[in-house]
Amino acid sequence: MNSIYERVSDINRTKMIIFKTASDLGHQLDKYRQKGQAIGFAPTMGALHDGHLSLLKTSKSQNQVTLCSIFVNPAQFNDPKDFKKYPSTLEQDIYKLETGGCDLLFLPPVEEIYPDGVTEKKHYDLGYLDTMLEGKFRPGHFQGVCMAVERLLEIVLPDNLYLGQKDFQQCMVIKRLIQLMGKENKIHTNICPILREQDGLAMSSRNMRLIGEQRAKAAALYETLNFLKQNLNKGSLSDLKKEATTLLQEKNFKPDYVEIANAKTLRPINEWDSRTNIVGLVAAYIGDVRLIDNMILN
Repeated sequence: MNSIYERVSDINRTKMIIFKTASDLGHQLDKYRQKGQAIGFAPTMGALHDGHLSLLKTSKSQNQVTLCSIFVNPAQFNDPKDFKKYPSTLEQDIYKLETGGCDLLFLPPVEEIYPDGVTEKKHYDLGYLDTMLEGKFRPGHFQGVCMAVERLLEIVLPDNLYLGQKDFQQCMVIKRLIQLMGKENKIHTNICPILREQDGLAMSSRNMRLIGEQRAKAAALYETLNFLKQNLNKGSLSDLKKEATTLLQEKNFKPDYVEIANAKTLRPINEWDSRTNIVGLVAAYIGDVRLIDNMILN
């Protein structure tokens, strides 16, 4: 397959150019920059759903050029089995991006993102974000995320970056990465709202792995967050978090955490003053599928 090729949608005749190498993509992006056109970028790992497409839509409304990438990053999977099970729907993904009006798609092989190999690790100073919540239960996860995202941002150098709020902690990690790169004044980060299924389940690529009764029960994460929101009171939050955890367990979930944190810093809190903006976060297994969700509580 060539490193550059074009696909044209039969529905709206939208032309999307697909790139396999950083050099070819860079040449194309330079042409847009020379014309003073703003570039929006939405990085993904594929298995696209309407949540991803909302990032595309927002970018198209704010930039002259919109680029998406699909790269399943092996460095961020602390469990190799989880990496192998990650859904792959490339043809459908390309079709969705075409019909959504995406201008450019970057489809790099692993060696394009990691020319020195995946095992060549770099350490990022992420502070407490690296070892709490997702960082605690998925050791090394955010270091791996940063390895890929740094490389992608170096290649693309977008004016605007689009991320989904469902990965609340990861959004904060990527903002920290951009600071470490010294590009906080050049790359503007946009956090787009969570899109949900009719029953409240947050849209996620991992939802494709839910079968039968698992899918029917999966909205319990959303119900748990609503429980936190509806029962929120000034003062101690410890009992509320314990009750919410019990609710999940009664529905056959195995929770990693049910937490309430400062929405700005993500530091967990057990006492609330009724003025601080707070976020509820939950991660739990149903069968062998791990789901995460979050909700601003006040």
